[in-house]
Amino acid sequence: MKWGIAALILTYVAISIVYVHFRGKVRHRPIRQLSDHSSFMAPINMIMYLFSKLPDRPFHPEESFPELKVLTDNWEIIRDEALTLESHIKGSDKKDDAGFNSFFRRGWKRFYLKWYGDSHSSAEELCPKTTALLASIPSVKAAMFAELPAGSQLMRHRDPYAGAIRYHLGLRTPNDDGCFINVDGESHSWRDGEAVFFDETYIHYAQNNTEQDRLILFCDVERPLKTRFARWFNNWFSSTVMAASASPNDDQDATGGINRLFSKVYVVREKGKQLKATNKPLYLLAKWFLLSIPLIVFLLFFWLI
Repeated sequence: MKWGIAALILTYVAISIVYVHFRGKVRHRPIRQLSDHSSFMAPINMIMYLFSKLPDRPFHPEESFPELKVLTDNWEIIRDEALTLESHIKGSDKKDDAGFNSFFRRGWKRFYLKWYGDSHSSAEELCPKTTALLASIPSVKAAMFAELPAGSQLMRHRDPYAGAIRYHLGLRTPNDDGCFINVDGESHSWRDGEAVFFDETYIHYAQNNTEQDRLILFCDVERPLKTRFARWFNNWFSSTVMAASASPNDDQDATGGINRLFSKVYVVREKGKQLKATNKPLYLLAKWFLLSIPLIVFLLFFWLI
C-alpha cells in the first residue's frame, strides 16, 4: 500500500516535470531542465496551471486585470517618484537576494516596494504615493522599480512560482524596439506609460541594445484561479514561502528567512564553482548527488514508515 502511494506521488512529480519542460515553444536542454529550479517547483506549479482561469499563453491582455488600470493611468506619478530614487535603485552585494542574485552581475538594479506582504518601510518613506496605489490593489502581491542598464541583458530563465502573472509598466524607457523582453519566442518592447502582462514561468530573456537605461514598475499579480482550494493554496504558499524570500532595500527593511539562509549557502556555491573549474567530473558527481537527496529522503521515509 505505502509503495503504491509512493509510486503515485513520484508519477505525479515526473508528469509535472515533463509538462513544464514541454510547455511552450522554447525549452531548456533536457539535462538542464532536470537541474533547473522549475523542475523542483513543477508539482506545485501544476496546481496553478490546472486551475488557472487564464488561457495558457505567454502574454495576456490588460483587460484580464482591470484592477491594475489605476497604475497605468497614474504612470507619471509613479515615474516621478521612481526618478527621485536614483541612488536607491541598486543591486545587492550582501548575498541577501536569492531570487535575483544572478542578475546583479549584469548590471540589473531594483528597489523593492513590497514583497508578498506589507510594503517595505523604506518604500513607504521614499515613495508614499506609489505604495499607496499598490496597497489599494489586493491582487498585487509584490512590486519593485527595476532598471536594465544600456547594453545589458538578462539570460534565458524561468521564474520559479506560477501563482502570479508579471506586470511591467514603462516609466523611463528607450521607447525603442532594441529594448525588449522575449517570452517563449514572442517579443515585447517597453514604452513609457504602457503596460504588459506575461507569464514569467515561460522561458524568457531581456535585452537593452540601446544607449539609454530602462526603468519600469515590476509587479507580481495574483493569478486568477477557478477553485477555492487553489486560491487558498496560492495565498498560503505566497504568504509563507514567497514572503520568506523578501530582500531589503536598506537596514530598516526585514530580510526573509530564505535570504538569511542564502547568504550562508552561497559560500558552498562558490566552492562548487571553484571545483567546477578545477575538476568538472567531480563537480558533476557532487552536483547530481546533492540534487538526488530529496528523492533519497523521500524513499527512506516510505521505507521507514
